[in-house]
This record gives sequence, C-alpha cells and structure tokens, in this order.
Amino acid sequence: MKVHNAEIVISAVSPAQYPESTLPEIALAGRSNVGKSSFINTLIDRRKLARISSKPGKTQTLNFYLIENSLYFVDVPGYGYAKVSKSERAKWGKMIETYLTQREQLKAVVSLVDLRHPPTKDDVQMYQFLKYYDLPVILVATKADKIPRGKWNKYESVIKKELDFDPRDTFIIFSSVTKEGKEKAWAAIEQAVAE
Repeated sequence: MKVHNAEIVISAVSPAQYPESTLPEIALAGRSNVGKSSFINTLIDRRKLARISSKPGKTQTLNFYLIENSLYFVDVPGYGYAKVSKSERAKWGKMIETYLTQREQLKAVVSLVDLRHPPTKDDVQMYQFLKYYDLPVILVATKADKIPRGKWNKYESVIKKELDFDPRDTFIIFSSVTKEGKEKAWAAIEQAVAE
C-alpha cells in the first residue's frame, strides 16, 4: 500500500473512547524497545508520525492511527518495561486485554520481537495469549540490519522454537533501516484486512 494519508486520531484507554467506525483494525504489540514506532513509520513512509521515545514504556494508551481512511493501526503500550509500577502494568494489561478480546474490528495483531534475541517471557506470554484467543498473528522480527543476512535463518528458528510458532501465522524478518520486510508486512496486513 502506498500511504499518502496517515494521522493519529485518538488515544484511548477504554472502549468508550475507541473510534466509532467499522474500519478494520490491526493492532501492534511488542516489548517497549522492540521498534514498534519505527515499524509504523517505515510502513507509512513517515519519519515521525509514531513518536520514537528515548524512554521505553512511554506509550500508555491505545493510539489509533487512521491510514488512508481505510484502516487503523492500533499501537498498544509496550510491555515488559521494568520502570513501571506493578499496578500501572496491571492497568495496561487490562486495557490491552479488553481491546484485543472484545474489539470486533480487530483483524490481526502484528506481534513484534527482536530478531537478535530469543523471545522474552513476556514475548512468549503475549504470543500464547493471542493464540488462546485465536487471533491471527503477523510475527515481525525487527532489527534485522544488526545481524548478517546469512545468520537470519538461525535466529528465526530460535524464535519460532521458543514461541512454539504456529505455521499458519506469518513470520516476517524486518528492518526499519534497510526497509527489509516492508512489502511483506503490507501484503500480510492487506490479506488480514481482506479476510
């Protein structure tokens, strides 16, 4: 998809604040510093629509981005960030869970992991949660430019093994620096939206 129009429409913490719309939605979930904002900005050819924070854990709301007036990207708060109090984390967890399990417009979840490292406990939990609720997952392994291409397969198989990856889901190796995986990501998103 060639994106000419993209804007952040609303930041929500509860269903009452979600956009009143029937447009399809794609949620983006991942650890605080996995490169979610860079992923969004790369996909929509913008430098700064999604704010890239020097402090992980800054996104504390569900941020709805309207893309080409035809779908929403929903950026959910990054998980696994230690400097947030337990009660804050529990609140986010509830907010994310409510959105992911109750939103009818949700078509798929882009779950981001860091290609360079085995998935964390939080990554595994998130993936299991998505599978439990039978949500279509597009797994995106970020920061591929930091690893020689010849070793990608090795890192990919570590991630798939740790997550007990479902072959029905899509796995994409991605870099916001080289734009590797951008076309594949769009293809997977467009397919999810069409279903």
